[in-house]
Amino acid sequence: MEITKEIINDRKITVYACNTAIVGSGAAGFNAALRLHEGGMDDFVLISEGRLSGTSRNTGSDKQTYYKMNLCADYPDSPAAMAKDLFAGRCVDGDIAYAEAAGSVRSFLHLAELGVPFPVNSLGEYVGYKTDHDPRARATSAGPLTSKLMTESLEKRFFDEKLNFFDNFLIVSILRDSERICGLLALDLSKIGDPKSRFVLIRSANVIFATGGPAGMYQDSVYPMGHTGSSGIAFEAGVRGRNLTEWQYGLASVNPRWNVSGTYMQVLPRFVSIDSEGKEHEFLHEYESDLPSCLSRIFKKGYEWPFDSRKAISGSSVIDLLVYRETKLLGRRVYLDYRSNPQGLEDLPYDSLAKEAKDYLTSAGACFGRPIDRLLHMNAPAYELYLSKGLDLKKEMLEIALCAQHNNGGLDIDMWWQTNLLGFFACGEVAGSHGVYRPGGSALNAGQVGSMRAAQYILEYGKDSNVPVRVFEEAAAKALSLHEKICTSVLSNESNVMRLLMEARIRMSRVGGAIRSKELIDGAKEEIEKEIVTFTDRVRISDPSDLYYVYKLRDTLISQSVYLSAMSDYIERGGLSRGSSLYTDPAGDCAPGLDDLFRFRPDDGRMDGVIQEVEYGRPTKISIRPVRPLPEGGGFFENVWRSYRQNHNINYHQEEIH
Repeated sequence: MEITKEIINDRKITVYACNTAIVGSGAAGFNAALRLHEGGMDDFVLISEGRLSGTSRNTGSDKQTYYKMNLCADYPDSPAAMAKDLFAGRCVDGDIAYAEAAGSVRSFLHLAELGVPFPVNSLGEYVGYKTDHDPRARATSAGPLTSKLMTESLEKRFFDEKLNFFDNFLIVSILRDSERICGLLALDLSKIGDPKSRFVLIRSANVIFATGGPAGMYQDSVYPMGHTGSSGIAFEAGVRGRNLTEWQYGLASVNPRWNVSGTYMQVLPRFVSIDSEGKEHEFLHEYESDLPSCLSRIFKKGYEWPFDSRKAISGSSVIDLLVYRETKLLGRRVYLDYRSNPQGLEDLPYDSLAKEAKDYLTSAGACFGRPIDRLLHMNAPAYELYLSKGLDLKKEMLEIALCAQHNNGGLDIDMWWQTNLLGFFACGEVAGSHGVYRPGGSALNAGQVGSMRAAQYILEYGKDSNVPVRVFEEAAAKALSLHEKICTSVLSNESNVMRLLMEARIRMSRVGGAIRSKELIDGAKEEIEKEIVTFTDRVRISDPSDLYYVYKLRDTLISQSVYLSAMSDYIERGGLSRGSSLYTDPAGDCAPGLDDLFRFRPDDGRMDGVIQEVEYGRPTKISIRPVRPLPEGGGFFENVWRSYRQNHNINYHQEEIH
């Protein structure tokens, strides 16, 4: 990697020149770097705004899942079968689904060889289990912290190989010419107070963007506090979004942020809300007086964890709506209480529970005691996890909310995870490879396969790419002029950036979360667009170190504008409630006894075969196109072998994909 000092806009600035810049230090980013290194190319740098931050390293669930092709017993499986199941998630491109399936075993075994402790039986098989939307027991897990173990194993190999790494660099602008990427502008957080050295430039012919989903958009979020995402700068650079309407929302604790899925629900905790006067309400039982039915619904919430509009009339997702009503409509705080049984009962009516709940708890030997007793018996690590974060479920209640958990949409990619901006690849959650539904754990697989394929493409077609100095300098000068003006304009004797950031996130959770209405979305979108235009007039900081939050607010507002535009367009096209989103409709139905706000019409499949694409601007452009169908796969061996020898089997023409 070349390091120079160059004069741009009459200012000397440090420029790092490399073939490829990888942005993000999660599992996808580290994997991309290792794949390039293993392919014989080290002219790259991995850039992070904070190595120990991010979702990969700091999140999980009671049994975090990795989804791959089946590798045990006599389950019949194949890349074609797995691709078909991924494609069935709706609004999924067939070639991407097939690539994720075909690359799953190679990616999984790469992690296993790096030391991720996926369980094997005495014969050496990687055993599996069924997860949601999964017919073939493809799932496996290394425990509640699977993605953390993945990240640490990849990271260890990365640093063992002494590869290039920049920490505390916040990317604030993506540099491009009319067709392709040419570099990045970064804020050096270690020199943020020095106007002469706070900015650095990276000149690169390729960028692998692995910054995670736009978590910073929401206040009600299960994403770790150190993860906000950077989708806004990609949209600003002209990278298209796809399926941006499709999120997963689920019940989660708010401090610490953690999913309360699986065993956390299956041990049948007490749901409590506390009003402004300090009075407790067991609101689930106020809604449903039949105790066995109510308990069975709580149990089912464990494995049907994400909010699902298909289950919002009589199924387990009614619980999500009741939690939302308590917090958003009634202004109460909601808790899970593991210290006593629902309604204070000494014994629960286990024999009267729905068969699946009764059989499960009986088989687990857990028909006894309080929720905390059952949790310690069935899944002690789930208790220990909260204890390690400073919260003892034996002594304290756990505050929860309906939170944003995962974006199934994201940046628009082809089957090599390249976006419409040539040389710019997106992998991990920032890439929109999923549709309305997906098998649990497929996100971890998608991040590994996508980063591997991006690296493969660069190794074959991009390793000799160069950025003309003149093109780079023109783009850099324009970006520097804009961002130096931002830094100068926001400095003041007062600071409001944290308040504005909080207000923006609260607004997004209110209008663009699991419960959505056209009127509220359009009103918020109009407000946000005004805030973007008047950004430097409105935002103030008194300490240059708060420039970090200035850029987080800016990225958040751009992302919110794009995502709300997508939601509004979806409604205008006649889209109905689907996946983890409920679009309110006064002519629709709702669960008995719930407010009219929760009336909706279920999806009828009218938009299953299309993908919505969004291009940020004034105005933002939105279109739909048919999904790319599932390819056949396979091939006559001699022909495939000949093609592979000639070009490693990645000889597609870019225009056929974009």
